[in-house]
Amino acid sequence: MIEENSSKTARVPWVEKYRPSHLDELISHEEIISTINRFINQKQLPHLLFYGPPGTGKTSTILACAKQLYTPAQFKSMVLELNASDDRGIGIVRGQILNFASTRTIFSGTFKLIILDEADAMTNDAQNALRRIIERYTENVRFCVICNYLSKIIPAVQSRCTRFRFAPLSQEQILPRLNKIIEEEKVNVTEDGKKALITLSKGDMRKVLNVLQSTSMAFDTVDENNVYTCVGHPLRRDIEKILETLLATRDFAQAYDDIQSIKSVKGLALEDILTELHLFVMRLEMPMSVMNNLIIKMAAIEERLTKGCTEAPQLTALVGAFFIHRDQVTLET
Repeated sequence: MIEENSSKTARVPWVEKYRPSHLDELISHEEIISTINRFINQKQLPHLLFYGPPGTGKTSTILACAKQLYTPAQFKSMVLELNASDDRGIGIVRGQILNFASTRTIFSGTFKLIILDEADAMTNDAQNALRRIIERYTENVRFCVICNYLSKIIPAVQSRCTRFRFAPLSQEQILPRLNKIIEEEKVNVTEDGKKALITLSKGDMRKVLNVLQSTSMAFDTVDENNVYTCVGHPLRRDIEKILETLLATRDFAQAYDDIQSIKSVKGLALEDILTELHLFVMRLEMPMSVMNNLIIKMAAIEERLTKGCTEAPQLTALVGAFFIHRDQVTLET
């Protein structure tokens, strides 16, 4: 039995295995957590609206809040959680959500909790139907609406909720929890590996843990090279080599072939190369007018890629943009 439980735990993704189960285990947003704790202690929890980038603790916060409000025996009957995998059209709002909200709780002095995760995927009709349910059944139920983009939630729903913004996590907030999980899982991680994980995550704790777990399963050591290889992200030295090719190679065809070779060998996407290249270009010393035009052309190439254009002609456009602007720099100097 013990072996069976340990094997089940081993199969659980680290994101779920180390998800905080209490509010005091959360690593960030102290002001939000202290405010919600005060609401719970005073038994005056309002309808909540959590918004912000992915992986910043929105779902973990409300689940920890629910575990603090209800006992394990009460949880299933008192909490309804719907996420993006569920149909959230007007039919679900008028059916499942309305039925759950309208039925009285058997536990006196408590209210039910409805969690609508990734609510920005709900249709406007569904949100309009939801606003009436929110105000009609306030005595019996509390709603927690979670989304990435606040602009996709209609003003009528926003005005009925207390809003909290979850900002991306800082390095200082991520590092202690990352070190704890590395110690628990006995993963061999280098300092540059940790730095690469934090750089790639851009404040997303979920991404940190997913990439850490994937890299540790694929390689014996989690270092910078292995982290970038695992996610298919360009290495810094590859971007430096591409930039050097674009700035120094005199022959257009040779520059194209060299970059195409790096892309093929490393398995890199042109869109990822453009994103990283932009950071290097911003540090170059060149006349502002030339830099502005170059960045505009890079942005146009990126836009065409996102619309589905093939990479070969866009790589040609990128090489051409650099060759044109190299000539402009020479003329201006």
